Amino acid sequence: MDSAEDKQSAPEPLPSDGGSQPATPPEAEPHPESAPAGSESVQVEQTTDNSDTYNYYDDYGYDNYVPETTTQTAVAEPAPPAPPPPPPSGPTDGGDEDDEGMLRMSFMEHLEELRVRIIRSLMGLGVAFAVSLYFVNDLWAIISEPAVAALRQNGVENPSLAMLTPTEAFSVIWVKLPILTAIFLASPWILYQVWSFIAPGLYRSERKWAAPFIISTAGLFICGGLFAYFVAFRLGLAFLLGIGIGQNVQAVVSLTNYFDLFVNVTLGLGIVFELPVLIFFLSLLRIVTPHFLIRNSRYAILIIVIIAAIITPTADVVNLVIISVPMTVLYFSGVFASYLLYLSRENKRFPWLLTLFLLGCLTIVIASGVYLAVAKFGYKLVLSWPFLVR
Repeated sequence: MDSAEDKQSAPEPLPSDGGSQPATPPEAEPHPESAPAGSESVQVEQTTDNSDTYNYYDDYGYDNYVPETTTQTAVAEPAPPAPPPPPPSGPTDGGDEDDEGMLRMSFMEHLEELRVRIIRSLMGLGVAFAVSLYFVNDLWAIISEPAVAALRQNGVENPSLAMLTPTEAFSVIWVKLPILTAIFLASPWILYQVWSFIAPGLYRSERKWAAPFIISTAGLFICGGLFAYFVAFRLGLAFLLGIGIGQNVQAVVSLTNYFDLFVNVTLGLGIVFELPVLIFFLSLLRIVTPHFLIRNSRYAILIIVIIAAIITPTADVVNLVIISVPMTVLYFSGVFASYLLYLSRENKRFPWLLTLFLLGCLTIVIASGVYLAVAKFGYKLVLSWPFLVR
């Protein structure tokens, strides 16, 4: 019998092919701490089968081979860094989107743009001048009609204007009158060129005011000229001519003096009628607020009366009221526009339906009064103040 020490000793490997071959050493396991930073250690169970090289026998000569199982730690490749998050699809506020819509121009480009806009404005003014020149006789009949009516009203027979110098008629009728008419006709085109020049420097949200700016500004300018022609100038001229006629004074009105007075009144009121636009832009720039305008309205009315006294060709109270009342209405119209802008900034809405209903009721009342005055009391509608006469 074998001794106990012989039983405990490992059996000798027998070569399968009769040759001697060294055993394959197991692969060294890398230390977990030796993995590069950012990599992941993965435990991989690997089975090594050496049965084709060695046969192991137990003490009784039986094959008791168990494949050697070794566990190796494979170092995985470092994961690529996560890509940065994509930029947001839209801007967090309206400023970035508006900035993208703005056009950056150099100083010379601004000068070139200004030159182009001035040339286009002059071209539009030239076209309007040519059209006015074609209808100059009809235009002069319209412009001179208030003088003829005022002279006839003061008892002058065969009323007409006097030509004191040989060149006076040419300079007034064929030069100054077409220029004045062209200014009113080309005012929408000129304002469009002004807006086109300043639009590249505005935000995209501010460019939506283009159409309201052009329509309101040109419309108010033309309305001011019409108000001067049909109301202010007629009344002022009739008052001025009525002061001297009948007191050993013969009325002789020259073309130049008459037309200069006409230009001062019409252009002056045309510019004054831009008051709502001025107030709106001051509110847009946050220089004034609706509360400030209402709180200081008494000072505004005082300034309006002073301006009306300067513009009015007469010093009587009636003509002063005729000029100052529309200007006051225009001032509060500008306050209303400023209030609408304030509501828009506060994300509030104005009760338009109720306002339109009240305006409709007021229009019906005024129309009914005019109809009763014409149909029942014998009044007639005329194109001059007070528009209703017997």
